[in-house]
Amino acid sequence: MIRILLAEDDTRLGKLIEYMLTQNKFNVEWITNGGEIFDYAMYSEYDILILDWMMPNVTGIDACRQLREAGYERAIIMLTAKDTVEDRVLGLDAGADDYLVKPFEFDELLARLRALGRRSTQKIQQEVIDIGDFTLNRTTKVLMRKDQVIQLSPREFQIFDLLAQNLGVVVPRDIILDRIWGLERDITSNNIDSYMKILRKKLMEVDDGSIAIKTVRGIGYRLEA
Repeated sequence: MIRILLAEDDTRLGKLIEYMLTQNKFNVEWITNGGEIFDYAMYSEYDILILDWMMPNVTGIDACRQLREAGYERAIIMLTAKDTVEDRVLGLDAGADDYLVKPFEFDELLARLRALGRRSTQKIQQEVIDIGDFTLNRTTKVLMRKDQVIQLSPREFQIFDLLAQNLGVVVPRDIILDRIWGLERDITSNNIDSYMKILRKKLMEVDDGSIAIKTVRGIGYRLEA
């Protein structure tokens, strides 16, 4: 199922898009604050971002530009009432893969999402990350050091994957809790500490220090190579 982040501050339109996409078997998460786009996109696994150009706090086009500058590679489609050639060029130059002018026919949005989804799926199937002496295969859910498989539980793999996707960047504790455990409210920061201790132990058993999980006191964790 294609997972979509919808950033749209128009409540009526946002509800309609969310409903129609859900009815067409898309998995949709909807936000209304442009200032949240970057964190949601970078710290979660969306196949496609749908960004409204005129969002509060941070506009969709600015968020798009920031994401591309940070190395974000997933598909982005821009929704806007701006319909001049100059505006389209500006949106595409900011990093959008597609551009849809309001008002639009919903069937056209679906068609464009399916096309972008096919491209995103192909990219995901080939997604392998090299970190130090380690190789992370996000399709088969396997972490290896050279020819040796590191045995990780599903939760351990999710945590390591989140850190690897943000290599060299501090991932806050709140983001880890939200992205890995979601609505499991009985989970605390102590659980994160326990998992990090286990991950470090497993990495140290097979590695001489080519990668390390660093604690950033009071904030979160960073994976370094």
